[in-house]
Amino acid sequence: MLTVTTVNVNGLRAAAKKGFGPWLDATAADVVCLQEVRAEPKELPEAVREPDGWHVVHAPAAAKGRSGVSVYARRELEGIRVGFGSTEFDGSGRYVEVDLPGVTVGSLYLPSGEVGTDRQDEKERFMAEFLPYLKELRERAAAGGREALVAGDWNIAHQEADLKNWKANQKKSGFLPAERAWLTSVFEEAGYVDVVRALHPDAAGPYSWWSYRGRAFDNDAGWRIDYQIASPGLAERAVKAVVERAPAYDQRWSDHAPVTVAYGPAH
Repeated sequence: MLTVTTVNVNGLRAAAKKGFGPWLDATAADVVCLQEVRAEPKELPEAVREPDGWHVVHAPAAAKGRSGVSVYARRELEGIRVGFGSTEFDGSGRYVEVDLPGVTVGSLYLPSGEVGTDRQDEKERFMAEFLPYLKELRERAAAGGREALVAGDWNIAHQEADLKNWKANQKKSGFLPAERAWLTSVFEEAGYVDVVRALHPDAAGPYSWWSYRGRAFDNDAGWRIDYQIASPGLAERAVKAVVERAPAYDQRWSDHAPVTVAYGPAH
């Protein structure tokens, strides 16, 4: 079995003060992908930076206090790559991948964007560069006898079922027609599978992010923007997917919830 969790921690130092450590101690995951770490490794408490029993890689952004992705794995890492060969984005703390026995796992923090601003332009540039890389990753993994998995905050809700208030958000970044079409191309052109949706084809959500504004969490007015997107062979092995939604608003350590998938052994 291989159990993988992905979660946007919304600042790892803040999350560490609110309960990330006990969660990590209790998790059954073999691999944990983090996004929006927003800290240099030296700024993290040692128990979070390099916890006992984990092999860790941190890829902070060159711009202090922004972005940052990490991977924690219980197995020794066979290979580490920061970025995806992009001149613009490899120093931005948005992608890191590791090789483990039989699988390459990437932690992705796709830019969030905002319509009519430079941030949306940046998001679109990232998407344009990342799609060909996803194809290359899957082909490279297959050539090496591995599966591929890119887990993280993709900052796009793919279908109407992926956000509570989809009608009101059709002109908002994260649910724009062009973004949704791009995600379709990740599945149809690049050949990946949305693992959680494959296991929950008819469910609303399950949502993984709720705004801190208003009563979004209490009303479950969320978005499903945190995905595990896998090569078909690995996706077929997925047996269970859960969103680890906190029991109450005041027990959250991020505005995102961990998304955990258990994969059965290779046949």
